[in-house]
Amino acid sequence: MESGSRDVIPAQAFRATVQYDGTAYYGFQRQRSGFPSVQDELEQALASLTGHWVRVIGAGRTDSGVHALGQVIGFKIRWPAAHGFMALMRAMNSRLPKDIAVVELAEATEDFHPRYDAKRRTYEYRILCSQTRQPLLRHLAWQIATKLDIEPMNAAAAHLVGSQDFATFGRAPVGDNTVREVYRAEWRAEGEMLVFQICANAFLNRMVRSVVGSLKKVGEGKWTAGQLATALAARDRKQSATAAPAHGLYLLSVEY
Repeated sequence: MESGSRDVIPAQAFRATVQYDGTAYYGFQRQRSGFPSVQDELEQALASLTGHWVRVIGAGRTDSGVHALGQVIGFKIRWPAAHGFMALMRAMNSRLPKDIAVVELAEATEDFHPRYDAKRRTYEYRILCSQTRQPLLRHLAWQIATKLDIEPMNAAAAHLVGSQDFATFGRAPVGDNTVREVYRAEWRAEGEMLVFQICANAFLNRMVRSVVGSLKKVGEGKWTAGQLATALAARDRKQSATAAPAHGLYLLSVEY
């Protein structure tokens, strides 16, 4: 009896960085039966590995169709130290579908929480400005036929930086606090691709997509940077332009 108890491996806390193509999923968070999610695929992979259900917590609840290059997850399992962390990562990846991969894995503290412990999150949004349809990018960028002027878009994006009420661009996932602090918001050009990067302490539901949809109006010359600032100050969802589609959005990184 005593010998058997010594053989029991205590559960360890792990954190992992996950990349995924969100095209086939109804977001990161587990959904009802028949609606695939990234969380469910990760939990199924760990269940296959351990023989029992393992809860996975993510840093960001990305929406349906949204991708990730740096989603952070946490989970606890019993894993022999002699096997090493790389073996665990390989074992997980061998059980995951081709559009999801664990790219980094490390032991975490017992109280680590991927969402609540996060200090900063960075998202990118990609707009392909081309009159020629590019099928290979149809799930990876918002393709539009018009050219956008990046200079006024950056002037408008500068109004987003700071601690402000972003109620115009989203709803609080919990409670009613819509104040967020944005540390960086800027566009860059990569050929025909315009890439928007925004970093904040946290985000409202649909905030990045609503911001991008509004900044596109500026790039088209339909709004000025001042009009975007006025819309932000209104704290009214009706003042936002139509949200950009989900498939151009990427969770780039999470900082702790």
